[in-house]
Amino acid sequence: MDWLKILSAVALIGMMVLIFPGLKNATQNSKKGTAEDWMSFIKPMALVIIFVIALIVLSR
Repeated sequence: MDWLKILSAVALIGMMVLIFPGLKNATQNSKKGTAEDWMSFIKPMALVIIFVIALIVLSR
């Protein structure tokens, strides 16, 4: 294993350690979504997934 991989792994672990407290605080203090909020997210995502699948099928 060369030094670049080791340094990258150390940097990744360091970022995870530094970001975790803020992420934990943000998830605990965030607004909770209603069913209407989730449906307004799911409908466009379903359309995008269907569109991507259609593109894959049509490109064969």
